[in-house]
Amino acid sequence: MDRHPEIASLKIDLPVAGGKLETYRLKGPKSFMKPAKPFTRAAYAAAHVVADPRSAKEPWLDAAIDWEATLAYRRHLWSWGFGVAEAMDTAQRGMGLDWGTSLSLIEKSVKEAGGIPGAQVASGAGTDHLMSNPGLKLDNVIDAYEHQCEAIEKLGGRIILMASRALAACAKSPDDYGKVYDRILWQVKEPVIIHWLGEMFDPALAGYWGKDDHYEAMEVCLDVLARNSSRVDGIKISLLDKDKEIAMRRRLPKGVRMYTGDDFNFAELIEGDREGYSDALLGIFDSIAPAASQALSYLSSNEKAKYNEILEPTVPLSRHIFKAPTRFYKTGVVFMAWLNGHQDHFVMVGGQQSARPILHFAELFRLADAAGLLMDPARACARMKQLLALHGIS
Repeated sequence: MDRHPEIASLKIDLPVAGGKLETYRLKGPKSFMKPAKPFTRAAYAAAHVVADPRSAKEPWLDAAIDWEATLAYRRHLWSWGFGVAEAMDTAQRGMGLDWGTSLSLIEKSVKEAGGIPGAQVASGAGTDHLMSNPGLKLDNVIDAYEHQCEAIEKLGGRIILMASRALAACAKSPDDYGKVYDRILWQVKEPVIIHWLGEMFDPALAGYWGKDDHYEAMEVCLDVLARNSSRVDGIKISLLDKDKEIAMRRRLPKGVRMYTGDDFNFAELIEGDREGYSDALLGIFDSIAPAASQALSYLSSNEKAKYNEILEPTVPLSRHIFKAPTRFYKTGVVFMAWLNGHQDHFVMVGGQQSARPILHFAELFRLADAAGLLMDPARACARMKQLLALHGIS
């Protein structure tokens, strides 16, 4: 796609391994078009929250949110044709964002979407208001899920049933998972999206579904889906393994979607193969919305070469943002939003802006530019220089 030639003279000195600096010459942004019609894939962007750095709240203890900037970012995502997956792990759920603040976020997003034609929101219901307690029982987990689902449905919201740390901690067998999910799914008012979040995103979820092996865990999950298929819109799996996702996708009950949560291999999984494709519910869409939107429009018109031309350079960027320790990917997502002017600071809930080293940010900057996603390069360079100065690099 076309680049802006006047950017060719813009350059910045960025750190590399060994404590040295190298001059990087920017390539400039690409031009992306907003969608003229809905995509042929269901596509949700898991959205981040914008912290309020002026708040007097203790950042490691309380979530201070800039509500207007946070809602403005959701309007940005809706304008590019995406649904918003609200109050998920990308919003630092369980890493700074508590249930009470999450519910306020969900309420505000659902209300905001109501005034925008076609805007969709699906919101995370979990058990994260439960205090960690070795005496937790399955009934406590069920009560917690019921509480959050009821609260979201009362707001007119649609549910994404999140994986539960409490369930992972107290379940004794795969049957325990079946008991909890059957009970909750039997009660929901409309079909939900189930989220299977892998341990690379949250170590507390290791052994989910009662099995350490992902393929064995898949069997347990598929049994739950088969029993409850009329109450499940789809399942999002976040295992960062395309072969596992494809294997499960081919065995889903009729009418149940596979939502890819694979931020490493999303491009080929969404494109699909002769036997099917994945829809998408991705944290990386928060950062690459313009490119992903244009690519999905090309895919909708069966222009697969153009689809791949746009998405291919975003994959190295995504793999870098989501590299291990993967749970710190939110830091890269917010960094991208700051570079692109969607917020006027690089401060995160819980102080998570400190979760990655400066070399990570430098490489992220290069990869974002290579993908054509630094929309105002001069501003991005100025902000990158601010961060370098904060790290003692001039």
